[in-house]
Amino acid sequence: MSDPIRTLIADDEWMVRSMLRTILEAAPGIAVVGEAADGAEAVDLARKLGPDVVLLDIRMPRADGLTAAARMADLADAPRVVVLTTFDLDEYVHEALSNGAVGFLLKDASAQDMVAAVRSAAEGDAMLSPRVTRRLLERFAQPRRDGRDRARARISELTEKEREVLTAVGRGLSNADIASTLYMSEATAKTHVSRILTKLGLTNRVEAAILAYRAGLLD
Repeated sequence: MSDPIRTLIADDEWMVRSMLRTILEAAPGIAVVGEAADGAEAVDLARKLGPDVVLLDIRMPRADGLTAAARMADLADAPRVVVLTTFDLDEYVHEALSNGAVGFLLKDASAQDMVAAVRSAAEGDAMLSPRVTRRLLERFAQPRRDGRDRARARISELTEKEREVLTAVGRGLSNADIASTLYMSEATAKTHVSRILTKLGLTNRVEAAILAYRAGLLD
């Protein structure tokens, strides 16, 4: 049996922390190792506890989530950061990703999506909620004609099934959702995503989503 995903929760509202702990501890393979009430405490606990994943609120006292994410990225054993917020504002998404976050979820996300975000982060994948994904792509990946031609040329080497999976990634679907939508196992969906990233020379799902958008797969 593999070790559980060690997770740190950082939010200035104790009720939110309690809710997140309840959701995550009910999921197999995830262990909550600590809670922080502000950004400075989150960085301190990340340094002391060495979590695999940190669920990090954006608006907190002493140091906000964006600052904390940047500081965590500089740690020797940097955790994967999933930013959690009630604000789906584009500048937060962009800055969070620039500061090293690998996921971005709104606090009204389902329990299933929160668990999926922690697991995806632990595996090194970026995950955005579908609503945030669409807004991010519209803001930062506006497809121009020449850009669309280049994007289509890049994805031309993909199989038909891989194009379907790439489209699903572009819509913000998790591996579990891709599996359900395309009638395959979650393991197969994960394999497809990994193969797509390798074929296209991409680092994570966010880059894949942007390419899918530029290629017109989400039209």
